[in-house]
Amino acid sequence: MKTLKTSLIAFAVNHSKWVAAGLLAAMVFFATFFPNMTMDTDPENMLEPSEPVRIFHNAAKKQFDLSDTIVVGVIKENDPNGVFTPQTLTQVFELTRFAKTLRYEDPKQPGKTTGVIEVDMVAPSVVDHMHQAGPGTIAFEWLMPRPPTTEAEALAVRDKALSNPLLVGQMVSADGKALCLYLPLTDKLLSYDVYTALQEKIREFGGAEGWHIAGLPVAEGAIGVEMFSEMVIASPLTMLLIFGMLYAMFRKWSLVILPMLIATVTVVATLGAMIALGFPVHILSSMLPIFLMSISICDSIHVLSEFFDVYTAEKGRKESIKEVMNTLFMPMLYTSLTTAAGFFSFVTTDIPPARVFGAFVGVGVMFAWIITILFVPAYIMLLPERILRNFGMAAHRGGEESWLTRWLHRLGDIACRRSKVVLAVFVACIALSVWGMSHITINDNYAKRFAEGHPIREADTALNRHFGGTYTASLVLEAKTGGEVFKRPDVLNYMAAMQAWLEGNGYVGKSTSLADIVRKVHQELVDGRPENYRIPPGEGAVAECVMQYQQSHKPHDIWHFVTPEFDSVNIFMQFQSGDSTRTEAAVNAIRSYVENNKPPVALSYEFAGLHYINYIFQGKMFWGMLGSLGGSFVIVFAMMIVLFRSVLWGFLCMIPLTFTIMFIYGALGFLGLDYDMPVAVLGAISLGIAVDFAIHFLERSRQITSETGSWEKAAPRVFGEPARAISRNVIIIALGFLPMLVAALVPYKTTGILLFSILTISGVVTLVLLPALLTVGRGWLFRAKRFSARRDAGTSHGKPGLVPVRIGDANRGTADDAGRE
Repeated sequence: MKTLKTSLIAFAVNHSKWVAAGLLAAMVFFATFFPNMTMDTDPENMLEPSEPVRIFHNAAKKQFDLSDTIVVGVIKENDPNGVFTPQTLTQVFELTRFAKTLRYEDPKQPGKTTGVIEVDMVAPSVVDHMHQAGPGTIAFEWLMPRPPTTEAEALAVRDKALSNPLLVGQMVSADGKALCLYLPLTDKLLSYDVYTALQEKIREFGGAEGWHIAGLPVAEGAIGVEMFSEMVIASPLTMLLIFGMLYAMFRKWSLVILPMLIATVTVVATLGAMIALGFPVHILSSMLPIFLMSISICDSIHVLSEFFDVYTAEKGRKESIKEVMNTLFMPMLYTSLTTAAGFFSFVTTDIPPARVFGAFVGVGVMFAWIITILFVPAYIMLLPERILRNFGMAAHRGGEESWLTRWLHRLGDIACRRSKVVLAVFVACIALSVWGMSHITINDNYAKRFAEGHPIREADTALNRHFGGTYTASLVLEAKTGGEVFKRPDVLNYMAAMQAWLEGNGYVGKSTSLADIVRKVHQELVDGRPENYRIPPGEGAVAECVMQYQQSHKPHDIWHFVTPEFDSVNIFMQFQSGDSTRTEAAVNAIRSYVENNKPPVALSYEFAGLHYINYIFQGKMFWGMLGSLGGSFVIVFAMMIVLFRSVLWGFLCMIPLTFTIMFIYGALGFLGLDYDMPVAVLGAISLGIAVDFAIHFLERSRQITSETGSWEKAAPRVFGEPARAISRNVIIIALGFLPMLVAALVPYKTTGILLFSILTISGVVTLVLLPALLTVGRGWLFRAKRFSARRDAGTSHGKPGLVPVRIGDANRGTADDAGRE
């Protein structure tokens, strides 16, 4: 390893032009693949194509001719007649007619079109009003064949709609204040195009109506599109702020541009490699630049910080950078390996995009390491010597201490002199974190990925307040034996009872099935009175109801709810919340109901629908990421044992990581926040960053203690340059990612907040808890011979556990740091 270190540093210093040219050539090479980039915004691809839930979902869609649907709602609460006025219904009619035209050329089938499926649309002008035409007969007519011109005509439409239980809570709200259009799509990936077209059309209307567009396909499509556009805004803002803070600390434009160059080359090389190997950029992969920026900048800041502290005009740039790279080579190698290990652990998950993301972030981390090792020395050697005039701690401050140095001296003094108090405080924090972790909720909600005030989030809230729900799933019941089981009245009554129980207990907002259709047709066949909204007593009567329903304008609608053989049915469930926890509650409730209320015949049941797929994904994501994090924790622990050649020091190195994760997860539980995908992914980066700080702090502590002979003498120097490098990283990276809070998407806000928290917490734990542990356990930790070279000359007679001199005073009086502080 020493030969590799020496060779790489020597090559970078002595052949700087070759290094720079090679790096430029590599970046150009990888950049040439960018035009071949393809996007994958389909959330279903978060699961394997062979995943049973996906297979059944697609089979159910084919079996019942189901489509993913956009929901367009209009609300008018300030009018006594609600939305049932001539003006509003005219707009509804016009928008329905416009929606029929939203067809696009199908790239997969030339000459054919794709888009909104007109025949399956639900809107006042394209649904039937069924009523009794005479004894034993039923008539079907369009609910609103033309826009009403008078208030009376508008109210007549309202009364007809409210007379049909199939439409109440689905197309029309029970209070008449809101109305929905359902637009099924041939492909949910068209949802954002349709959403945009509808928004443009709605803007033409004006008026007092509140229009909203919702549905899971819309939220998924918008997330896929807007995450990429938000990245274009968030990344430059982040880099600009980091650039400004680097200049504030190092005061040389030519040097502070270095971390930006390394981050840019790392991102270009990694993304280019991913594209070259044929991988599409998924929603998760769109966050790859943010992760690589934070990681790649860390090492370059360590190097710049050390170079700033050790450089003097007398020593010169060549000897200074060689000293820096020799000092930091091993810590940076191990921090890169541990960070890469954390992300490589994602390849063990059952989530394909997470595997790709983890693999390429891991590769990117190692790209960043080799670029830093080679390019930083080369870049500094390419700079004219005059550029470094008045550069460095000695030149910039002389004998004056900076505010950061003074602050770190005080912090180190507290950590070492009050070590037992520090330990007690952290133990209390751990106890609180454990309590908070016990209250974590695993949940995801696509609407909540949009910030408050976003049109999709507002639509989600408004429409789900008035209707049975814009989130849908299917409960598919199948007879295990026999045919035409679902013509039996007792089976239909069982279905109706289960639906009523689910709705009555709040598990679903509304449900629709063959039982509802049969009950409504039977009601109209008898006399139209509410008391006859029931299942008829015989199979023949059920068959008659089905036959009568097929006389409507949409006879095929029946097959959305039952197979032609009547051996399988689809209960269409609506949810008023996109929370996966609500789906989980409904699934468990159905399981409990079937176990406690045996059906009249042997039935099996399965679930389908995007909402259910999202729930399954959440479970796999949680356990997959947790398993990956646990596995990488073990791997990193083993690497730390090898690095420090000590189980005890390896364990000590894992403490900042462990505490950081515990504190963050504990805070989630305290604040009632959900454990979702961004939180799960950021757990991996916490592993890399926390271990990064710990390795640098402990490795330098061991080096300096070996030189001075005791931890008491080493502590002042440790809270010099090593602590400054760590704190600079914390300040620059943590604050640098706060611009992500301006994003309109919550995952970016979450990333910004969590990166800030991870860096801050891991930095505090490293700079406060580790020195306290080193102070309390110095007798065990520094008992090896290499730590006692000068111990006899500097034996302390102070109290056990206390440093005999103040860190600030010792630092100013230490010859090794003369001219640097």
